[in-house]
Amino acid sequence: MSRVLIFLEELVEDVEYIYPYLRFKEEGFEVISVAPKLKEYKGKKGMSFSPDKTIKDVYHTEFDCIFIPGGYAPDRLRRYTEVLHIVKKHYEKDKLVCAVCHGLWVLISAKIVKGKTVTGFFAIKDDLINAGANYTGNPVEVDGNLITATDPNSMLEMVRIIVGRLKK
Repeated sequence: MSRVLIFLEELVEDVEYIYPYLRFKEEGFEVISVAPKLKEYKGKKGMSFSPDKTIKDVYHTEFDCIFIPGGYAPDRLRRYTEVLHIVKKHYEKDKLVCAVCHGLWVLISAKIVKGKTVTGFFAIKDDLINAGANYTGNPVEVDGNLITATDPNSMLEMVRIIVGRLKK
């Protein structure tokens, strides 16, 4: 059974968190939401979410896929060295690392986008280019084990690709 980690922080884009969380569970994957603390977090649109574990709880755990939703949560998540370590470690072990919308800020801070073809919300295009990425603006991009998407509208295609890769 595939194991998926989904990061959670304040002001996550609600649908970019809840849709993959539920969709991956529906596929029978073990899905663990992870946040800095075990408390209730509010999404941008007002939904409330509680993580399954803390970042420290899973620091030494290996997953088949790391998923980073967007909203304002990634700006907070990238401040934690533990988050950056988890993302970079999984990327280097050729595990899937996926980010949507502003979630790519975490990938930039983990220093894994240089030379990679990615997409993301248009507002962070300059950030991605300045980090050395090849930004396309396409709805979804796959570059090796890196899967990125622009916004909630691209998530059906993105999650379909992730599920397909995890079921191989």
